[in-house]
Amino acid sequence: MNNKELTARMKEWRHYLHAHPETALEEKMTSEYIADILRNMGLEVHTGIGVTGVVAVLKAGDGKEVIGLRADFDAINLEEKGEPPYKSQNPGKMHGCGHDGHTATLLGAAELLSESRDFNGTVCFVFQPAEEPGKGAMAMINDGVLEHFAIDEMYGMHNMPQLPAGTINTRPGGIGASEDNFVITITGRGSHASLPHLGIDPIVIAAEIIMGLQTIVSRLNNPLNPAVISCTELFTDGAHNAIPTTVTIKGDTRSYSKEMQAFIEEKMRAVSEGVCGIYGAECRFVYTHEFAPNVNWDSCVGWVEKAAERVVGKENVDTDCEPLMGSEDFGAFIERIPGCFVFLGSGKSKVPSENVPLHNSLFDYNDDILETGARFFAELIRIRLPK
Repeated sequence: MNNKELTARMKEWRHYLHAHPETALEEKMTSEYIADILRNMGLEVHTGIGVTGVVAVLKAGDGKEVIGLRADFDAINLEEKGEPPYKSQNPGKMHGCGHDGHTATLLGAAELLSESRDFNGTVCFVFQPAEEPGKGAMAMINDGVLEHFAIDEMYGMHNMPQLPAGTINTRPGGIGASEDNFVITITGRGSHASLPHLGIDPIVIAAEIIMGLQTIVSRLNNPLNPAVISCTELFTDGAHNAIPTTVTIKGDTRSYSKEMQAFIEEKMRAVSEGVCGIYGAECRFVYTHEFAPNVNWDSCVGWVEKAAERVVGKENVDTDCEPLMGSEDFGAFIERIPGCFVFLGSGKSKVPSENVPLHNSLFDYNDDILETGARFFAELIRIRLPK
């Protein structure tokens, strides 16, 4: 297939997906659409993995190694404000993170490799649901995707509008942060606003806790270990003239290792319970792990570097890029098996701030990078599974 034909097909797939977005674990139509395309390529297709996930298997030669390539396909709950000809037909839902482009890219790689079969081993094309809430990777893992298909390594990609289009960026070690969520419930004693001494004011306690949590990063943590603690929501059961009984603080934290996650949880609990104890309030502290950190394996970064340089040129490859504090549930895969996550630049403007960011109601995937992503994935397989 020539470049023009491949790009046209990938655009067709991407635009259809963009017009018909489905959100986490409801992607039945999306799943069926992907599976039909893969069957028409002659691949062995498995559906219903992790509720709506799809895995397609392609074998060539007698090689024993199995390499997984992963794309996510869920949309987000956001009303699209742009006006592309393929605008979302589902109100309140849109592909505002580029998962339509990720899916079309992996379908393009499957097309290339199914035609050429110029490798020796097995490729598993893993199409994953529910990345946005951090549920899809674990849903597929819990359904045995890694064991059933005996996947040895896994590679994934995310478009990045703030990087120049066509560049490929990665790094050894942490490239994307964990996301942990917390809920701190403070129960004091309500009273009239004019009689604060008769109550236990949970708002004052909450304020002290919020400020205290910031010292975990600024004073207790080694500054060489990145971490973020953000209190993002505050709820009370009070009124303008009534000190509440209960205040709830919600938020999330970001870091790059399990050790840091445990450290943050321990210190947050100590601060919250300690401050409440001083004032005689009750504290309920709940801390949950939503996204694992994305920690690239050094050996896999080397394979990515070789493939990327062949496709886009050495000058467009950065294997020591800045990590992000954003989260992506691909990390759940490479916690268990070797792998690497990469950023594919999608910015049309050389000025990063002029490019529409992810999760923006005007976002639209840059079709110009579809072929680049597909050829990168295909070249990665050829290098990783040589004939």
